[in-house]
Amino acid sequence: MQIAIGSDSATELTAALKSELEARGHKLSVYGPMSIGESGRDWPLVAADVARAVSEGRADEGIVCCWSGTGVSIAANKIDGIRAALAGDAETARCARVYNHANVLALSLRATTVPVMREILDVWFATTVSSGEAQSAWNREQVARVAALESPIS
Repeated sequence: MQIAIGSDSATELTAALKSELEARGHKLSVYGPMSIGESGRDWPLVAADVARAVSEGRADEGIVCCWSGTGVSIAANKIDGIRAALAGDAETARCARVYNHANVLALSLRATTVPVMREILDVWFATTVSSGEAQSAWNREQVARVAALESPIS
């Protein structure tokens, strides 16, 4: 799977995230200071780069990081077709996939430990938006209602 990842800072968590994704066999598009030769970068720009990669089909999914995780999730959600979710634990990540069909995962550099990040990734990749529970008529209706909010009101 092609994953776009980005962060406004290179940290122990981002290094572990990159290594973990590569070990799981994912191909990575890396944005921000996690990429070679790039220093600190504003979180809205990194989040937008990752979100556009997903929105434009250059990546299947995205993962964004900043100090709280909130800023990158807000910025990523400004891009059409993106449903970014801040997850601090595995159950929140599972619910984001099932109920919100999230396609971008946001992580807090401050609050996410490496072991918790691995648990979140386990559930994130095991719970696809095409899984049975995620495809219930009610869940599809709710996601359609969110998508309608993206469209200008006529």
